Amino acid sequence: MSKISASGRVSTTIDPVNILITGASGGLGGALARYYARPGVRFSLWGRDAAKLAAIADACRAAGAVAEVRSLDIADVGGAVAALRAADAAGPIDLAILASGLGDIRAAGDRVEDAASVARLAMVNFTAPAAMAAALADRMAARARGRIVLIGSAAGFHALPFAAAYSGSKAGLARFAEALRLSVRRYGVSVTLVSPGFIDTAAGREIPGPKPMLMRPHAVAARIARAAARGEAHVVMPWPFTVLRWLDRALPRPLRDRVLSGLAPPD
Repeated sequence: MSKISASGRVSTTIDPVNILITGASGGLGGALARYYARPGVRFSLWGRDAAKLAAIADACRAAGAVAEVRSLDIADVGGAVAALRAADAAGPIDLAILASGLGDIRAAGDRVEDAASVARLAMVNFTAPAAMAAALADRMAARARGRIVLIGSAAGFHALPFAAAYSGSKAGLARFAEALRLSVRRYGVSVTLVSPGFIDTAAGREIPGPKPMLMRPHAVAARIARAAARGEAHVVMPWPFTVLRWLDRALPRPLRDRVLSGLAPPD
């Protein structure tokens, strides 16, 4: 059963049995599925890449878990929310990790990001996970238990001029996660926001530019699992990105503008 500590943190003594992971065909989502895979666990694994999703599901089954897959694009927000409710009705979800996301930067030679790309990143990185989290949080609150993890990004702390859609969508998700956490914690539901830096995934390698303090997906997955189990509100990793967050806030705007403008990768 769930309980709320004096600090407002929601914790639970029950291990998750029914786990939903979106973005499971990606590097981080796949690592999370492998981390939780064991006998007695039932997965609902969602992803865009059907072949990679099938391989992840097979690995989970080999570890003794039951895994069902759903290949879909959560940019269809209505369809994604309907599928989520159906999955929860079939077996109440104990833990949902919403890890789907798109990362992109301004194309070389472009003055600003393409409008269609901005709209799609906003839909996949913010609108869909926020709507899904709200729908599931309501169902979890009714049964007084559950955990939701939203995967944001350390980029959400900074106004990146070469990745306005990405940093903006992740900033919006961060504020939503905080507000949702406050609204449902009284019902025994925890909402954890994860703001990672650079992760060594296939999608991440396609983004040009330096990637300091690169993290391995399995290490990130283990840290996320610990945070979810403890009902932590916000996890930033690695820790130097917390320092960068506060530094961004503390710098005078002219100096911050100069620093951020100089971060763009070369064309």
